[in-house]
Amino acid sequence: MTSNFPVSLEFFPAKTPDGVAKYAAVRRELYALKPAFCSVTAGAGGSTHKGTLSMVQDIFSEGVEGAPHFTCVGASTDSIRDALAQFRDAGIRRIVALRGDLPSGYGSFGEFRYASDLVAFIRAETGDHFHIEVAAYPEMHPQAKSPQADLQAYAAKVHAGANSAITQLFFNADAYFRFLDEARKLGADVPVVPGVMPITNASGLIRFADNTGAEIPRWIRLRLQSYGDDVESIKAFGLDVVTDLCERLRAGGAPGVHLYTMNQSGASLALFKRLGW
Repeated sequence: MTSNFPVSLEFFPAKTPDGVAKYAAVRRELYALKPAFCSVTAGAGGSTHKGTLSMVQDIFSEGVEGAPHFTCVGASTDSIRDALAQFRDAGIRRIVALRGDLPSGYGSFGEFRYASDLVAFIRAETGDHFHIEVAAYPEMHPQAKSPQADLQAYAAKVHAGANSAITQLFFNADAYFRFLDEARKLGADVPVVPGVMPITNASGLIRFADNTGAEIPRWIRLRLQSYGDDVESIKAFGLDVVTDLCERLRAGGAPGVHLYTMNQSGASLALFKRLGW
C-alpha cells in the first residue's frame, strides 16, 4: 500500500553537544518518512526557548520545516512580542502555541492565562504570518474542571485564530472521533491531527501518560507490565497496538498523524514499514 498520508514529527531540544549530534542523526533517519514539519518542545515557562529555536533552525537547514513549541505562562506581552520577532527573523512560519506549565517558584500565570490569549495575541501582532497549531485533548486536559469546560477551552483557541490542532497521545480511537464531533458542534472545525506515540518502553510510556493525563487502557497497561524486562516482547506488542490505532484513525478520516518520537528513530520507522505508508 502506498500513501500520501501526512506525518509530522516531534522532538525535544538536546541538552549537551553530544545530544546535538545524536539527535541530528536521528532526524536524518526519520526524514525518510518525508515529514510535513517537525516540532520542537519547550520546557516549563519556555525555559528551553534558546535550545528550541536552535534545533528548529537546524531542522530548517536540513531542508524540513521546523515549528517551535511556544508557551506563554509567566510571560509578558513584551517578551512574547520579542520572541515572535525572533521567529520571523529566523524564517519560521509555523508555531505550536501552548499555555505551558508554570515553573516552580512562579507566583502567577503572567499576562497570558490561557493558550487562547496567546493565539489571539499572535494573530493581532502578526496577522496571518504564522500557521498556528494548538493542543487538543480527546481524553480531557488533566487540569480541566470537566469535559465540557475542556471543550470550551479548545474551541476558544480555534475561535481566537488557530489553524489546526495536534492531540495529546491516546490509544482509544473512539475518544478522538467523539472529540471531533463535539468540537464541531461548538464551531471548532479545523483539522485535528492525532498525536501517536510508538511503544518501546513500558515504564517510560506509563510515566509519560501519567504526567500528561493520557489514559493507557487497562488491558494495554497490564500486558506491558506482564512482559517485565522483555524489551523485544514490549516492542512487538507495542507495534501491534499502535499499528491498529493508526489504521483505525486513517480509516476514520484523520488528516494525518503526529509522531511523538522521543528523539528515537527505530520505533517510528518500524511503525511506518508495518503500515506500508
